Amino acid sequence: MTATTSDIEKAAGVLRAGGLVAIPTETVYGLGANAEDPSAVTRVFQVKGRPPSHPLIVHIGGVEHLDAWGEDVPATARLLAERFWPGPLTLVLRRGRRAPLEVTGGLETVAVRVPDHPVALALLSTFGGGVAAPSANRFGSVSPTTAQHVRVELGDAVDFVLDGGPCEVGVESTIVDATGDTPSILRPGGVTREDLEAVLGRPLAVPATSRVRVPGQHPSHYAPRARVVLVEPEKVIAEAELAQELGHQVGVFVPPALADTVVKAHAVVTVPGSMAAYAHGLYGFLRELDQRGCDLIIASLPVEEGLGLAIANRLRRAAGPRPS
Repeated sequence: MTATTSDIEKAAGVLRAGGLVAIPTETVYGLGANAEDPSAVTRVFQVKGRPPSHPLIVHIGGVEHLDAWGEDVPATARLLAERFWPGPLTLVLRRGRRAPLEVTGGLETVAVRVPDHPVALALLSTFGGGVAAPSANRFGSVSPTTAQHVRVELGDAVDFVLDGGPCEVGVESTIVDATGDTPSILRPGGVTREDLEAVLGRPLAVPATSRVRVPGQHPSHYAPRARVVLVEPEKVIAEAELAQELGHQVGVFVPPALADTVVKAHAVVTVPGSMAAYAHGLYGFLRELDQRGCDLIIASLPVEEGLGLAIANRLRRAAGPRPS
């Protein structure tokens, strides 16, 4: 079911009343709250189990709202906004007058974007304000790309779920630090580094760490229940079969080059050759292997070009050290 005009009006009313709405975007489903309501924003952190020091992304209805949320917006940020909004690009700016510290994790910077989804844009227009919306899941777990994922994971903790169908991109937005003279990519995502560099006419760094806290930087993130182990592509099948022999219920991501190989494992996902298709399906694949009872997932990293950079980032975080 896709959200109707009545659904969108109801969702806007929930936001105005301080409630939480699951919102479809082109990347993943977000857990939305009125960004200017500190109590509602605090509830987002509580529902997710997210540390309050981790900033949220504010979703706005168009580039014309940029100056209300960011201050001293540099020309580079305006150029990127004009080129990539609506779309899966988040800009980190100096905090503007409308962004409360609850949204920014106490920082003097704010992360903003315009989502490229008709239901999200209709909601933002009807609501008339900014919506703070991290992914609609428990902190650190696999992001939701369908309304059903949200319902299963968060249940009654969400006041209303807007169903906009499956998310088209499937991984989160690219986050660019635009606070200084030299922008950098703080989180790879749905807009590729190559596309950003083509617009800016300069190379962009993707630092492993940054002075600015942004979503998705926790060592363990986007993680299924099963433990994820990353190996070289040519070792995926041998490692998966060995782990299966040792008593694990193994799920394996088979690289495209080995798609015709028979694998002795509990569950097999053949990775799409297209990076766009891989990104679209990534979180669904991880959820499927959890549902099939896997306790271990063997995978390899794609070539880190285009969307492959974002996919590799998500897999590394999924394989990161879990809290004890």
